[in-house]
Amino acid sequence: MRTLVLFCRLIVGSLFIVSGLIKANDPLGFSYKLEEYFAESALNLPGLMDYALALAILACLAEIVLGFAILFGGRMKVATVAILLLTVFFGWLTYYTATCDPQGTYYVMVNGAPIERPVTCVTDCGCFGDAMKGSIGRSLTPWESFSKDAILMVFLFPILLAAFVRKDTGWNTKSDDKILLPGGLLLVAMWSWIFTWYGPVWITLIGYVGYVLIKRRIEAPRSEWLTAGWASVVSLVFIWWCYTHLPVRDYRPYAVGKNIMEEKISKAPVNQVFVSYLNKTTGKAEEFDSAKPYPWDDPNYEAVENSTRVVELEAGVISPVQDFRLTDRDEYELTDDVLHADQPVLLITAYDLRKSDIGNLAAIAKLAADAQSKGWYVYGVCTNDWQVVDDFKFQHQLAFEFVRCDEKVIKTMVRANPGIMVLKDGTVKGIWHGNDAPTFEEAEGKVK
Repeated sequence: MRTLVLFCRLIVGSLFIVSGLIKANDPLGFSYKLEEYFAESALNLPGLMDYALALAILACLAEIVLGFAILFGGRMKVATVAILLLTVFFGWLTYYTATCDPQGTYYVMVNGAPIERPVTCVTDCGCFGDAMKGSIGRSLTPWESFSKDAILMVFLFPILLAAFVRKDTGWNTKSDDKILLPGGLLLVAMWSWIFTWYGPVWITLIGYVGYVLIKRRIEAPRSEWLTAGWASVVSLVFIWWCYTHLPVRDYRPYAVGKNIMEEKISKAPVNQVFVSYLNKTTGKAEEFDSAKPYPWDDPNYEAVENSTRVVELEAGVISPVQDFRLTDRDEYELTDDVLHADQPVLLITAYDLRKSDIGNLAAIAKLAADAQSKGWYVYGVCTNDWQVVDDFKFQHQLAFEFVRCDEKVIKTMVRANPGIMVLKDGTVKGIWHGNDAPTFEEAEGKVK
């Protein structure tokens, strides 16, 4: 039983640490996903929209700290129950995502009359952010995510049972540490390899150092709470850094080095179509496809109604940047002009100018002015109507023109409001958070 519990602790603890850090790497992206769930057309919890970021940070923090608690044996009853609740919640969320009917509708009252509106299905649960897209080329499907939570529950139950029944399941002994610390680090490294980012290994090591130092100097149970505090501080510092700057590991389709023109190419699925025809001579139905030409002009055959069968031989690939479209105030689309420009293009992104942090706007405006003086193309990219744009430009004395783009695209391009992106020949050469606006010389160095 002890061997089984230790093995389960290694799996659950390491997975929760990495899962939490993957989300913590992109807290804004995780909050955007929660906003999709809270929307009126999804879970109908619009009151939580304003708290999406806080809830995202809290969820990241809980996963990381609880993962460490499972590996260290800290407050095991509390930790296992908390992880059980988290797993049940995420399992319910992935089940809801998997069973959502894209053809479904719901009703809202408008001026006293019921109005039918389409349901919004969240196709990607966001369990690992965009990390799976960066490793296996796609996110987990909702059913795959649900299966993952179900399997995780299998590993969790022995730990939960041991925490409440076995007296030897608690704050690690030296023999426990010899198994759980290196084993946990090895599994964290394995998950990191899958997600093509080894940041979780270094953060796990920092957590280990604090745990070992605290444990040597302070007795339990105080050392357990101090270790939890240490893990919380490490996690919050990392989350704060990624929020106020940019994700440390960029999994998005607009990451530096990505060519948007190439990313825009979609691949249609390869299908094989089968159709049944009735052989009048034999009285039997025969199935035909392209390898066996349809006998549509043979009088001995008659098509069988509703017999068409489609088999997908090769799945299609939808472009992750298919909605990247830039239009000016005359509704002229500038997308191709921007992607094929003969000079570098500087994009100042802000999904909503009214919510934009203007604290570093002077540095951004200087960067834009310097870029324009050197012949670069400079555009602001937002979703606002043109009156809001004109008021913002006048208030802050901005000389560059704005174009409009889909809000979700802008949020994906740069995890900041405002953000900065430099393109050359359709390739992303540099991305900066508005807090880290570069000088023109620094931006120019990215395109040389």
